[in-house]
Amino acid sequence: MLTKRQEELVNLYLSQFGDEVRPLYMDIIAHLSEQGYSPKKQGSSITFKHDMHNKQMAKMGTNAGKKRGVTPFFSLRFSACRGYSQRFADIVSAYITKYPTRAAQCVNGGCGYCRGEAETHVYTHTFPDGEHRAHCGAYAVEIPGVTTDDIEEIKALIRDEHEYLMKHEA
Repeated sequence: MLTKRQEELVNLYLSQFGDEVRPLYMDIIAHLSEQGYSPKKQGSSITFKHDMHNKQMAKMGTNAGKKRGVTPFFSLRFSACRGYSQRFADIVSAYITKYPTRAAQCVNGGCGYCRGEAETHVYTHTFPDGEHRAHCGAYAVEIPGVTTDDIEEIKALIRDEHEYLMKHEA
């Protein structure tokens, strides 16, 4: 459950958007809250962390641009999840391509930020040419253009990632 102050923060953030966006984000926020993730203001964004492990699960904010105005963005940490849809596989592929410097150092023992076997908490993708890359799983990855079709999968990813974080980080 959200506290009154958290509810005010969420409502202020959501008030920037139309009736087609608000229910989607409210559904995600309610699910995050049910899992124990609390919204906190961070600059012009809201982050969601759990008191038991203090790892960021999700981030919401706005992208402002002259052509498109103010649009929402939603980022989710789902690096411990496997078997997600092609849409989310494409998102991971785009993320790995966009941020080449975020290669997973833990695979070679070069990072100790996350707990558990490295292969269980990194984003991975095999490209058409056969190249396999692993990227740091500590980041929340932006999910562009969230729609009602994405909500159930996002909730499942939150549940799976939460289970991993509670087992290895709490």
